[in-house]
Amino acid sequence: MIKDVLVSLPVGEAPTAVVDYAVSVATAFDAHIAGLTFAYEPVVPGTVFDGFAADIIANFRAESEKLGQAAIAKFEEKARRASLSAESHMLESGPAGASELFAQIARHFDLAVLPQAGPETEGREELTIEGALFGSGRPILVVPYIQKAGLKLDRVMVCWDGSRAAARAIGDAMPFLERAKAIEIVTVAKQQEPADELPGVDISRHLARHKISVDFKRIVANDIEISSAILSYAADAGTDFVVMGGYGHSRLREFVLGGATRGILESMTVPVLMSH
Repeated sequence: MIKDVLVSLPVGEAPTAVVDYAVSVATAFDAHIAGLTFAYEPVVPGTVFDGFAADIIANFRAESEKLGQAAIAKFEEKARRASLSAESHMLESGPAGASELFAQIARHFDLAVLPQAGPETEGREELTIEGALFGSGRPILVVPYIQKAGLKLDRVMVCWDGSRAAARAIGDAMPFLERAKAIEIVTVAKQQEPADELPGVDISRHLARHKISVDFKRIVANDIEISSAILSYAADAGTDFVVMGGYGHSRLREFVLGGATRGILESMTVPVLMSH
């Protein structure tokens, strides 16, 4: 079961769909919810610091704190209206440090809910998603900035390729899968495969033992990216919720998003639960 949820609070004019969605998830599971936002410190190169007026830095911090407090007020009001057990926090940090802090805090929750990175966030939300995915040890749920409805599990797509990350995602998504009305296990292949070599059969049997009934779908994507094939099929099938492994590779001992994962996060139109 999901008993506590952490949500990353957007500030300023950023869409608040992520807060509404996180509240709907906490309501569905009767879970505690915590809102977290950051008062960002200005990034000032050391070579120009001496000429950067102290009052300008102070004004930047004050404005950032003001935006954070406004985000917290919106969150607390939504949580109050939903009669949820809730808490909120604002921490000071630079953009890079914020992603690490968020990941550390997310380790103490069952689920972290984050907004899709938008063009106006200057990469902050993308860094937070990467930090939480690779550093929290917990599943993350990324909500599109165009999301309108709350949690809906009429049609759930599970992306399966037999990998460790995909298996971890299915395990983490079990509370959602148990509530879903219809589930499709979807695999993406670059060419037709023999019927006796189809991936997904064994994981379907595993879920059946949990009394979770699934259908199986194979997508052949010869000429398009895997992420495009997944998103196209999700739109055609009327998918409400996607479950998939979050992939990345190490660059100087730090993880960065893999191509398929980045493609999904950039163009997603439905909430996606990811695990690494």
